Amino acid sequence: MNKRFVGVLVFAFVVASFASFLLYRVLNSRTPTAKAAASGVQIVLATHDIEVGTVLKESDMVLTDWPSAIPAGANSKLQDVVGRGVTSAIVAREPLIESRLAPRGAGGGLAAMIPPGMRAVAVRVNEVVGVAGFVVAGLHVDVLIAGNRPGGDKGLGTLSKTLLQNLEVLSAGQDFKKDQEGKPVAVQVVNLLVTPEQAEQLSLASAQTTIQLVLRNPLDREVTKTNGTAVDYLFTGAKFRAPAEPAAPAPRPRVERTAARPAPVVMMAPPPKKEAPFVMEIISGGTKKETKFDISGEGK
Repeated sequence: MNKRFVGVLVFAFVVASFASFLLYRVLNSRTPTAKAAASGVQIVLATHDIEVGTVLKESDMVLTDWPSAIPAGANSKLQDVVGRGVTSAIVAREPLIESRLAPRGAGGGLAAMIPPGMRAVAVRVNEVVGVAGFVVAGLHVDVLIAGNRPGGDKGLGTLSKTLLQNLEVLSAGQDFKKDQEGKPVAVQVVNLLVTPEQAEQLSLASAQTTIQLVLRNPLDREVTKTNGTAVDYLFTGAKFRAPAEPAAPAPRPRVERTAARPAPVVMMAPPPKKEAPFVMEIISGGTKKETKFDISGEGK
């Protein structure tokens, strides 16, 4: 083998080794800096699984280094999180972000889950009305009512109609009442998220009609217009038509009143000026007589 070729090969190997060593030193010197920068970012994490409605305490959280990008809305101070209610379930080691927490002073429980402008209405149900226990928090339901329309056709029987659609279930649980003997009786209660107007309708429907909850797919947000049905149509097979609403009286035509115009003033021409008559005196002996003549020639 050519000694010159071997010398070049050895020289190239030495240069490559030296360059690799320098590169290693440079990269190794930068790594601690990056680690120190990452370790300097701390956010608040949950120490365990936290249920909805829980008011956070210091034992529920820990301030920990976060090695990657900070999540949007993450908190970096424990005092900013302590005492706030949880509006969405949080798992262990998950950052406590603002969208999962109620505003400061709102407290915990069900009230912290109600968005501004909305209301929570409790509806007492049984196993049938509550869809056999499948109505749980986070699902969406429709509300059906059944009853007799005031002043309606008695021959139709009981009417059934969909009153409200796509209502979110905030919570579903047991409400313990006491019977006549003083024994506790479990009653199923479902809290629905509604608008103030829907709350009025649901309150009246709970007192005057029978309510049935209908479970729907949470992804199905379409509102379907229905006419309802009646007992009579269940046997005849005919399609139910909602009774026509009484027609509103036609509005009276608006009569615009205008101010009466004053009658035009007619200027009367002044009467012609009457000229003085011509007077003639006739003296006959001891008597004196006057005779008047008009210009027109008529004597008086």
